Amino acid sequence: MIKVMFVCHGNICRSPMAEMIMKETLRQRGIADRFVIASSATSTEEIWGDTGNPVYPPARAALKAHGIPCSDHRAVQLKKSDYAAYDYIICMDSLNLHNILRIIGSDPENKVFRLLDFTDTPRDVSDPWFTGDFGKAYSDIVYGIEGLLGYLEGRGVL
Repeated sequence: MIKVMFVCHGNICRSPMAEMIMKETLRQRGIADRFVIASSATSTEEIWGDTGNPVYPPARAALKAHGIPCSDHRAVQLKKSDYAAYDYIICMDSLNLHNILRIIGSDPENKVFRLLDFTDTPRDVSDPWFTGDFGKAYSDIVYGIEGLLGYLEGRGVL
């Protein structure tokens, strides 16, 4: 099993979008059973007590517009123990990367990446929380997931 954790700041926009897009992409390719896919936040801003907020409605709408099912996801925070539990911890931007390292301590196994680092144009995934452009975030995430799958194929993992 290949275990992938997608991470963003609040776990209500980009990282759950990446989780749902990845799950659907893997399902369409007939290889979903070879993966465990999850998402989490670097902050607790969207987590209240034991319950996290659901996927932000505009993010859910962007997924729906592209035929991507959106499960009953609730925001959770990344834990230090997730480093041992996942093969890849993939964040959406450089600030997420910094905060992931703050949570996990270090990355001795080189598991932590920005999603778009797997593409020909490494950069941060557009943040729709500030731009309002969920279509751009969706496109960036799809592009990054294709790059990630190419990376895994190139390493002989798939």
